[in-house]
Amino acid sequence: MDRIRILQIGGINWGKRFRFPENVKLIYAAEELELKKEIYEIVVLERNITQEEYAAADSMSMAYCFFIVDSFEVDELTRSLFDRKMGKMIPENGIQNFLDNEAKKYFPKPYGEKFRPEALGIAQSFSGRIKWNGQYSVSLEGDYGNTLNQVVFWRGNIPIEANQAIEFWLEYKKTDGIEITLAIKQFVSGSLSDICDSWEFTEEELKQPVIIEGRNGQGTLFCELKAKGYGKLDVIALHDRISRWGIGTFMVGGERFVTSEREEIFAYFDPGDMKPPLSVYFSGYKTMEGFEGYYMMKKMGCPFLLISEQRFQGGGFYLGSKEYERLMVSVIERYMNKLGFYSNQLILSGISMGTIGSMYYGCDLRPHALILGKPLASLGDIAANERLRRPGGFPTSLDLLQYHGGGMDGEAIFRLNERFWNKLRATDFSHTKFIVSYMYEDDYDDTAYNKILTILQSFGVQVYGKGLHGRHNDNTSGIGAWFKGQYERVLHEDYER
Repeated sequence: MDRIRILQIGGINWGKRFRFPENVKLIYAAEELELKKEIYEIVVLERNITQEEYAAADSMSMAYCFFIVDSFEVDELTRSLFDRKMGKMIPENGIQNFLDNEAKKYFPKPYGEKFRPEALGIAQSFSGRIKWNGQYSVSLEGDYGNTLNQVVFWRGNIPIEANQAIEFWLEYKKTDGIEITLAIKQFVSGSLSDICDSWEFTEEELKQPVIIEGRNGQGTLFCELKAKGYGKLDVIALHDRISRWGIGTFMVGGERFVTSEREEIFAYFDPGDMKPPLSVYFSGYKTMEGFEGYYMMKKMGCPFLLISEQRFQGGGFYLGSKEYERLMVSVIERYMNKLGFYSNQLILSGISMGTIGSMYYGCDLRPHALILGKPLASLGDIAANERLRRPGGFPTSLDLLQYHGGGMDGEAIFRLNERFWNKLRATDFSHTKFIVSYMYEDDYDDTAYNKILTILQSFGVQVYGKGLHGRHNDNTSGIGAWFKGQYERVLHEDYER
């Protein structure tokens, strides 16, 4: 298990006063704080910081992970950093309790995943109809019996450490005549038959992510879905994520939003220096669940918002139902309102899959700038390219075509393409800058940049483009370097940062 590092600034060395869990390491700074490249999991102040130390304390700490012990009177400078870091107080007589019960929640490496579709098995006892919907879901229809029996299970048990907590979130749809439960068994480490713990969660409990803990030591977890009644059941996905016991999803401070259809949006907000602009970064395609771009965005210094979503295999490109799309806009507006910013103080950005989210919701939010790397736009064409230009390279595109386009034929391809382009055509981007780096021989969508130029009819719109040779994934480092360079240019020229 990775070490949780606590940087203690001032006071009497905690190492001489308190017991530390095995995986917690103390770094004690008694005198002047020196700037280092590290960003610590927890930073604790037991004295006020000086003006010379301010930048170092800011750089080496994360929002929501900054603490002040209530043993001294906080001055104005220290209070300003405390507020910027969304800090918390620790009572002086509660330090040992903090080390014993709270520090474990601040582990450095978040992890989440979705069981792969091929890991799903159907119980031999089920005799109804079964339909596989690509990699997206499996549909079952029939009689499940009068008692709760296994109907599906997931192959490939997952590990759990002693005292670790894991959250499970089940995506599913069902008709009213069915009742389900999610059952989880923990096997003793090294055994496939000796059960040391078990849990069973009802539909009411499954309305929220459910949490299990390794209270009987380490082992492996087996998951199954039980059902009874008659009707149709769509099993979409089972997600497992290392839990922070309620202080954040994936990252400390990470927030989770969910629609009535159990589709999720994740957001992580860092107030930075609380001065314009708010920079929003949409995560790209990734099968390991979580946020992307934290260290890059933190270096910008301004407030930033990371957006992520984990539908489909690796991500659903941020399109969804009307409820889902309204929720996405409201999430971003929530943080703009918190800062008191207007649309001309907003930047939307992303690379690859993240460019869809940036442009699509840019139509609603009209930002000052869109900073895009390897833009994707015609999702229907991306799926069509799976057949000859990129065979087997991106099967998720076929699931998106079926789900959002309503089929696999030419009409579905056209419908899915136009869903994006129609929204762009109807938007006035006269006060928005499009800053785009793209690949000339992109095997996902090689028409995106030129089509953006054709469709943007808004008077006053500015477009900055840079093309690089190669296919979609051939020069990620070149795209990334230009992307960061353009971010820095916009912050400097347009916001005097």
